[in-house]
Amino acid sequence: MLRLTNLAVPLDYDDRILRQLILRKLSVPQDQLVSFALVRRSIDARDKADVHFVMSFDLCVKDEASALKRCRSLAPSPQNKPPRPLFGRFNTRPLVVGAGPAGLFAALTLVRSGAAPILIERGKPVDERTNDVSLMAAQGILEEDSNVQFGEGGAGAFSDGKLTCGVKSPYTAEILETFVKHGAPAEILTDQMPHIGTDRLKKVVSSLREEIRASGGTVLFETRLEELILRSGHVEGAVVSHAGKKREILTDTVLLCIGHSARDTVQNLFTAGIRMTQKPFAVGVRIEHLRSLIDRSQYGSFAGHPALNAASYKLICHTKDGRGVYTFCMCPGGSVIAAASQPGGVVTNGMSLHARDGENSNSALLVGVRTEDFGDTHPLAGFVFQRELERAAFRAGGGDFRAPAQRVEDFLCGRPTSRFGDVVPSYRPGVTPADLREILPGFIAENLKTAIPVMDRQLHGFALPDAVLTGPETRSSSPVRFSRDETGQAEGISGLFPVGEGAGYAGGIVSAAIDGIASARKVIERSLLL
Repeated sequence: MLRLTNLAVPLDYDDRILRQLILRKLSVPQDQLVSFALVRRSIDARDKADVHFVMSFDLCVKDEASALKRCRSLAPSPQNKPPRPLFGRFNTRPLVVGAGPAGLFAALTLVRSGAAPILIERGKPVDERTNDVSLMAAQGILEEDSNVQFGEGGAGAFSDGKLTCGVKSPYTAEILETFVKHGAPAEILTDQMPHIGTDRLKKVVSSLREEIRASGGTVLFETRLEELILRSGHVEGAVVSHAGKKREILTDTVLLCIGHSARDTVQNLFTAGIRMTQKPFAVGVRIEHLRSLIDRSQYGSFAGHPALNAASYKLICHTKDGRGVYTFCMCPGGSVIAAASQPGGVVTNGMSLHARDGENSNSALLVGVRTEDFGDTHPLAGFVFQRELERAAFRAGGGDFRAPAQRVEDFLCGRPTSRFGDVVPSYRPGVTPADLREILPGFIAENLKTAIPVMDRQLHGFALPDAVLTGPETRSSSPVRFSRDETGQAEGISGLFPVGEGAGYAGGIVSAAIDGIASARKVIERSLLL
């Protein structure tokens, strides 16, 4: 098998055209090409007069040696061997806390190894959770344990289902293939920037849960971790609560997959002596444009072509103070959503459905926050920093989960917004025209003011006067990191495995799932030594 890379392909292609292009590239007769299979597809829009796909294929040809001599773009196909399966010996059932990507894939890995994990989630199943998220958007009614942050699927279940990941891992292919097995579109296996979409991801998540149950695991919802049972530096169990009643789960293994917003749980763990440190993170706003503008800026005259989805972007600006400003979690054809998980605070996030056909496109626009900005050396001071900003936004929005928002032109000119223009804010339950400089810390506002015009030179229209800034975006990652050793266990606590975003070791659906698998494998390896 040979791998052909970087083949330019027109937007209006079919199998016949692909075959012709491959044969022309190989310079071989038609009967030499036995078969071909797409392995990677991306969009090349650098030249707006020639927007096209760039594809890579695995080929089966009759005379591989001759083909290799003729074509420099050919090489033997890489043989990626999946990690060997592990089978453990468990004296007690491992407890997995949290049903986000880290917890789901940790539990899947454990059941596939012969364990029977207990997976607990403080929130509700994804279908019930969807109703609570909708109620928040429609009426501003917050369900504290069932919202954009808490519930089956984690925070990623109500974003865009983006599966891009900067971490190279042998587990990535397994994760994507598992998603497809459970209902995700097959193109996530080949697209350079794969996404599932919130609407489809919810079905995938519930299917993952059913595999865990069918394979011997137990999944408990609306069940919260109250405290760990620790003796002489070892885990002996956990106290959990459901419907106001507490009970003990006896186990020698706990995987903490709690996500980046479980502040109460982190506080309890800190009080119990679990070691953790401050971690830098980022804070900012959501910036929102008309999708049609972003499409034209990225695709030129090809905007609207049926082969092209809504355009995305990724921008970065280096600022004088060294913090940097960057876009994150870009949601083409999506909306800005309410992502609060505590009363009295406003938090924003972005969401897209699979079709990405909404009127607007949005992205987080974030500024780096250093630990010295927290104003305190306490390990949990970053949560206080976040919370104060969220409360300020709540007051500025009017006290009913409306979010403060401002036109880009008004923000750059230093004046409050009184009305919006061509870009209608998509955030629900609604926005309040405001001056974000009265809410954001000074260094964040100044960095955003510097970055927006610079980014406009990278993406024409980014500084559109009527573009909308809605804030704040405070939950891009956790401001705390749990200390863990080379075995994956919490420093000084045998049997406790901090995992994923909440532990400070991941930053997205795939990276969290990777850490979930890796941590579960460490649990299995440990079981063989006990």
